Amino acid sequence: MVNCVIRDWQGKEAGKASLDLAVAKESSAANIVHRAVVRQLANARQGTASSLTRAEVRGGGRKPYKQKGTGRARQGSIRTPLRPGGGVIFGPKPRSYELSMNRKERRLALRTALMSRSADLVVVKAFGSELAKPRTKDVVAALERWGVPQGTKVLLVVAELASSVKLSVRNLPTVKLIAADQLNVFDLLNAQKLVVSEDALVKIQEVYGNG
Repeated sequence: MVNCVIRDWQGKEAGKASLDLAVAKESSAANIVHRAVVRQLANARQGTASSLTRAEVRGGGRKPYKQKGTGRARQGSIRTPLRPGGGVIFGPKPRSYELSMNRKERRLALRTALMSRSADLVVVKAFGSELAKPRTKDVVAALERWGVPQGTKVLLVVAELASSVKLSVRNLPTVKLIAADQLNVFDLLNAQKLVVSEDALVKIQEVYGNG
């Protein structure tokens, strides 16, 4: 269990909260989290790289010069892989990089990654209600009041993706906005700080607390 201090919009302490999620054993935690990250990055690859073999390169049907009498090595096509503009030997072809992982393992890795970042967790009370209209400066100032200096990579977790919040953070290259029920291992580990709204913390407990 992790106990967190809830801060209001001004950065003052406004209560306490706790997060209790089952995590992997210490002996296997690093392995399962690593597998989850590798799977996520591999599944994000498009796999559309493609090259032409000598059979697919346009042209080269005519023999470039006669077989004998030139003193040069014999050639049957100008599209041989040994010549510029020729085909590619064992080049890439479209393929799937998808890796499989059991659903229970994926959720266990997610919970383990989240609980491992408890020291970098900042819980905010009523985050969305304080942004009546989109304003990036207000978000930057609020982050500094919560102990998150400018330039820090932040994962901002909210219960619902309100338009005012999305418009306020979309111009901040170091801030990524995500819904509480769409967490992923890579973003949790890639961020330097996790800023979570109070209602998002409750939703995380509801969605991921049952395994």
